[in-house]
Amino acid sequence: MSGRSSMRTPLGRVRNLGSSHSGTGDFWRQRLTAVAMALLIVPVIVIVLMLASSNYAGAAQILSSIPVAILLVLFIIASTWHMRIGMQIVIEDYVHNEKIKLACVMANNFFCIAVALASIYAIFKLSSGV
Repeated sequence: MSGRSSMRTPLGRVRNLGSSHSGTGDFWRQRLTAVAMALLIVPVIVIVLMLASSNYAGAAQILSSIPVAILLVLFIIASTWHMRIGMQIVIEDYVHNEKIKLACVMANNFFCIAVALASIYAIFKLSSGV
């Protein structure tokens, strides 16, 4: 170094990462999922209103439509991905113990994947008429 001291660790200088490591990527992924949800929210609300006024047979008939099932699955994927990113950012910012932070991030990932898989399974099961 040319006489100036650096606040970065040697590993940080080698990797050339700032303090947040992946903040810009997370920022854009969260904005992407927000835009996806904004575009999908109107059709999803219409579908939910149609489902609310029907019984099980009517709901199965509405969900048996491939475009309806695809819209709902896309909305679930976008919303759970958005939820995972947002909660991970909160955990990384406010949990300071590294072991607890790792456990919380792992629990967050597991929860979001479980919610997405259970929701997608329910939609596919209802849309297939089983």
